[in-house]
Amino acid sequence: MSISMRALSIAAAAALLQNPFPGGTNPDGSLRPTPPVSRLFTQDAYTEYAILEPGSASFRIRFLPEETRAGATELVNATRGGSEGSDIQVFDPRTGKPLEFTYEQDKNDPETHAIHAKLPIPVPQGGVGRVLIYKTYKDPRTYMMHGDDLVWVRSLSGYRLGVLLPKGYTFLSSNVAAQLSTTADGRLKLAFANPSGQSNPVTIHARRSAAVLPPSTYTDMFFDDMKTLYDLGDPQRGAIRVEQTYSDYRKGSSATLDSLSYLRMPDAKVVDLDTAKPLRIAKTQMAATTTLDVPIVDDRQSAHLQITGTLEDGSYRLVDGALQFQRVLVGLRNTVLLPAGWDVTAVSQSGTIGTYQGRQFVAFINLNAENRYSATIRAVRHP
Repeated sequence: MSISMRALSIAAAAALLQNPFPGGTNPDGSLRPTPPVSRLFTQDAYTEYAILEPGSASFRIRFLPEETRAGATELVNATRGGSEGSDIQVFDPRTGKPLEFTYEQDKNDPETHAIHAKLPIPVPQGGVGRVLIYKTYKDPRTYMMHGDDLVWVRSLSGYRLGVLLPKGYTFLSSNVAAQLSTTADGRLKLAFANPSGQSNPVTIHARRSAAVLPPSTYTDMFFDDMKTLYDLGDPQRGAIRVEQTYSDYRKGSSATLDSLSYLRMPDAKVVDLDTAKPLRIAKTQMAATTTLDVPIVDDRQSAHLQITGTLEDGSYRLVDGALQFQRVLVGLRNTVLLPAGWDVTAVSQSGTIGTYQGRQFVAFINLNAENRYSATIRAVRHP
């Protein structure tokens, strides 16, 4: 072995001692292990790609990122190297009003630029900062024509995704499993999730068509950002602490708290995550609602809400000394966090197993259009 190769091997060994789970690949192409899964939820940001007219090599992006660091005053979104960004707009999703931003070149990489969006207020403790970004990318490497057919390829590392064809085009092929719908203006749209969050190469071939495409009734199931955490307490008592967050786009001055129809929590509370301000819950025989500080009047607006409370409905209990969680789950993302000292032994639906602050969890991502499904988790006490 040469001195330089030996030095590289020593450096690699030293790096592994500092970080034994770096991910990626070794020099011989074999995989290196990644760290244990520790995030209770993925899929936070939503990205939609609207492919523009053939020959333009351009596509319009709608991006909804979040910032959770308390005190943060801006949100930064980088333009991918090699893609030319233009026609940028940034809005406050709470009010629908434009936000101040700059578009700056990276000091170390002249091909990379970044949007620096000024948040309406510093991220409050217990709250979440949000922006709505529209931008146009031009990239002839990834959007091209093959005769009269359209070809679009992109490595998508986002979690919740949508891709729209130009009007007058239909699919020849798409290499990702996705929900397919027709928009009100007659465009075809793919909607899908990338649960791993790793690079996900997508290739679309489409052809021109004069067919009239009637709008479909399907809603984009991956645009829904609802996530629900079931935090299991002492199994002897069977209490579950629930935390659910979601964005409500329905127009009006109040929001209906639909989840309180199936999450029977006498101590339920609701918070506006944009401001971290508690909101009052009004209950009738028909529904539970809350009055919004900022009414929703246009499509750019939404209310970002968090509902918390305690469930004690028999869905979590001990069975022959083993822990059992069994209930109907609703929405795209549900995570069940076990009490400390318990090991998962059975999960009835596909889920990711991880560890958060010494406690095991199971994270479900529902890739089917049916919004409700039954899940059972069993666990035994760790000796």
